[in-house]
Amino acid sequence: MKKLFFYTLFILTLSGLSSCDKNLADLNINRVNPTSLDAALLLNNAVINASYPVKSLVFDVGIVQHMISPNGGVLAGANFNQDSRDVTTQPIWALYYQNVIRNTHDAIARTKGVTTRSNMYHMARIFQAYAFMVLTDEYGDIPYTEGGAGFTDQVFFPKYDAQQTVYNGIIQELTEAAAALSASAPIETADVLYGGDVTKWKKFANSLLLRAGMRIAKADPAKSLTTITAAMAGGVITDNADNAYIRHDANFTQPIGATLNGGEAANFYLTKPFVDQLKSTNDPRLSSIAVRYVGATSGNGQVASAGNTTPAVQIGMPMGKDNGTAVTQATADGLVSFYEYSQADRRRVVKTNSPVFFVTASQTLLLMAEARFRGFITSGTAAQYFSAGIAANMDQMVTYDPGSAVSATARDIYVGANPLTAGNELNQINTQYWISSFLNGPEAFANFRRSGFPALTPNPYGQPTNPDVPNGTFIRRLTYPTSELSVNTAKLQEAITRQGPDKLSTKVWWDK
Repeated sequence: MKKLFFYTLFILTLSGLSSCDKNLADLNINRVNPTSLDAALLLNNAVINASYPVKSLVFDVGIVQHMISPNGGVLAGANFNQDSRDVTTQPIWALYYQNVIRNTHDAIARTKGVTTRSNMYHMARIFQAYAFMVLTDEYGDIPYTEGGAGFTDQVFFPKYDAQQTVYNGIIQELTEAAAALSASAPIETADVLYGGDVTKWKKFANSLLLRAGMRIAKADPAKSLTTITAAMAGGVITDNADNAYIRHDANFTQPIGATLNGGEAANFYLTKPFVDQLKSTNDPRLSSIAVRYVGATSGNGQVASAGNTTPAVQIGMPMGKDNGTAVTQATADGLVSFYEYSQADRRRVVKTNSPVFFVTASQTLLLMAEARFRGFITSGTAAQYFSAGIAANMDQMVTYDPGSAVSATARDIYVGANPLTAGNELNQINTQYWISSFLNGPEAFANFRRSGFPALTPNPYGQPTNPDVPNGTFIRRLTYPTSELSVNTAKLQEAITRQGPDKLSTKVWWDK
C-alpha cells in the first residue's frame, strides 16, 4: 500500500513539473512584438530612408558647384578635392544598403509569388532598382546580384558586379515590373510614395528607364536606344502631379535640412558659378532659393531680420576657398565677412520638413529634349520639351514653401526669353537639368558626368599637387567605404582590379 502511494505521488509530481515547464515556455513567447513585417511597412521604410544624407551635401552637391563649405574636418570633401571615406558622416553606401536595399529586398522576398500582393512585389522591385542606380552611379561596380541578400540568404560577403551588369539588371527589373503592375490587382493604399497608384508607379519606372537609357548612351548605344524607346512607349512623368518625392515632417526630418538648420547652419554657401548663372539670366528661381544675411560677421548674425532674398544682392562664394582664403575673398568682394555670402534659404527650401525629389517632370522633360535633339525619339520637338522642362521646375518650387513659389508671369517671361538655340542645345538642356536637380546631389553629379555640362571650371583647391584629382579635372566617383575595405576585402579587390584604382578620379563604366 505504501509503494502504491509513493508511485502515485511520484507521477503527480512529474506531471506538475511538466505543467510548470509548459507554463514557463509560454512565458518565453513575446506576444507583443511582431514575428512578421508587412511588405508595405518595409517598402515605406525604404522610401523614407532614401533621402540623401549629409555626405551627399559634402560631395555630390559640392562637386557640381551648387553649394560649398570653406570648412574642413567632417565637412572636407568636394570643397578641398579631398577623399574623406574615414570621416564618420554616414555615406550613401551605408544608408542605402542598410536602410533601403535591405528593406526592398525583404519586401520582394515576402511578396514574390503571392498573387494578392503582386503590385507590392513590383513596386518594391522598382524602388530597389532606383536605389541600385543611385549606388552604382556614385561608386561604379557594386554588390547587385547578391546585394541585400545578407538578411534573407545569409550572404554576408557579396560579390561586386560590373556596372554594365548592374545597369542591364536595373533595366530588366524596371521593364518587367512596370509592365506587370495592374489596376485590377489589389491596390496597396498604404504606400507612402504614391498611395498605391499603379499609373504613377508605372510612370516612375519608365522615367527611371529613360534616365538609365540616357545614362548609358555612350557606353552601350544599342541598349540605350531600346531602353529609351521602351520608356517612352510606357509613359513617363511629364506633370508635377506625378513627381516622385518624399514628404518629410517633424517625425521624419529631411537629413540635409536638419543639418543646415542645426550645427552646420553657417557652414555651407551657394557657389559663385551657380549664383552667377541664375543672376545673369534673370532667373526667378534665384529669389526662390537664395538668401543673403547682409552685414553678418558670424553665424550668429544670420538671423531672419538680416535675410535678403532680392536677386540683385546675391553673391556666391568662389570655389576653392578655405577658412583663410575665404576671408580674403570676402573682403575683395566687398563683404564684411564670408558669412555674408548667399546661402540656400534654410527657412524655405532646406527646412527640416522640406521634400526630397527623386524623379521630376522637369528632369524627364529635359531628358526628352536631349533625346529628341539626338534623334533617339521622334515625337514632339526638343524646343517644346526644353521650355516645358524649365516651366515645370519653376512650378515645382512652391512644393518647398509658399515663399519659394515662382509666379506664372515670371515663369513665362523667363521661358520666353530663353529659347533653345541652334548650336548650343546640349549646353542649354543640361545646364537647365543642373538647375532643376538642385538639392538632388546624386542625380546632378551623375548627369554632369554623363553630359559634360554645364561647362564648369574645375575646383582649383589642391591642384596641381593633388595626386587623386589632377589639375584641371573633376571628381568622377566616390570611393568605397572603409568597412568594405576591411571586411569584404577579396570581393572588393576584384572590383578594383576590373574597374580601376579606388580613387576619386577613376571613371565609372558609362562615363565616357
